[in-house]
Amino acid sequence: MTTILPPSIRHLPLRARLIGSVRRFFEADGYLEVETPCRIRAPAPELHIDAPPTGDWFLQTSPELCMKRLLAAGCERIFQICRCFRAGERGRRHLPELTLLEWYAAGRDYRDLMVDCERLVAAVARDLGRGQTLVYQGREVRLAPPWERLTVADAFERYASIPGDAALASDRFDDVMGLEIEPHLGFARPTLLCDYPPACAALARIRPGDPPVAERFELYIAGIELCNGFSELADPVEQRLRFAAENEARRRAGRTVYPPAEPFLADLARMPPAAGNALGLDRLVMLFADADCIDEVVAFTPESL
Repeated sequence: MTTILPPSIRHLPLRARLIGSVRRFFEADGYLEVETPCRIRAPAPELHIDAPPTGDWFLQTSPELCMKRLLAAGCERIFQICRCFRAGERGRRHLPELTLLEWYAAGRDYRDLMVDCERLVAAVARDLGRGQTLVYQGREVRLAPPWERLTVADAFERYASIPGDAALASDRFDDVMGLEIEPHLGFARPTLLCDYPPACAALARIRPGDPPVAERFELYIAGIELCNGFSELADPVEQRLRFAAENEARRRAGRTVYPPAEPFLADLARMPPAAGNALGLDRLVMLFADADCIDEVVAFTPESL
């Protein structure tokens, strides 16, 4: 008699193979794997992301600030696979405790990281025996590069009911993105959505122009957002102003205001030009497991504990 394993157990071997493939990819590219603390004094303030408190400190929502401090200390290429925590996030594609892959490299920008994404997913697909085509929920996605590069301005013009500046002015940007734009992205081939409005980039470098844009991108495959990467802001004065603005927005929204990240801001002045990316590994496993819900690819959900 054949035993039918629960989805979370059935997909654990695939998850382990995928994470092993990710490690081999970065090690072959000359990256150093690092570990940074999960419990930190001051998270980077972002309006819609809440760090769970632990005593007077917080659980990290991302290892970003600590990893940038390592860049400032002289590490040139680093990556980390770690647990991160976001209060109140729960849904088919969201967990309050998630696994993130983050990588940072000196002397590179967001365009280089887009190519990294193409290479990384191709390497994982190859290691898992999937070739250059991913089948997710009955739909084929061609993984062979080059992937679609779509600016946020063009995405709003193509898919949204209102222009991007109007969405920002009415505080509807995230809603329009989630309901009107994201469901169209990354189906025939993956989409790299890039060049965000400056208001949507708390830590990214702004490229001057008319209009100016943040050197930021997100990767979508089969409508699923996988990562958030950008050319890093390396100006401590500008970064302090942005953190203060985000904290003020959090105060007005009735959310926790975080203490200033003084050690990070002090080290930022020594950080070289660099780029970094955060990729949700649970969601990447979802795609390769053909899982409709993130609950299927983790060993335990919060409700089972």
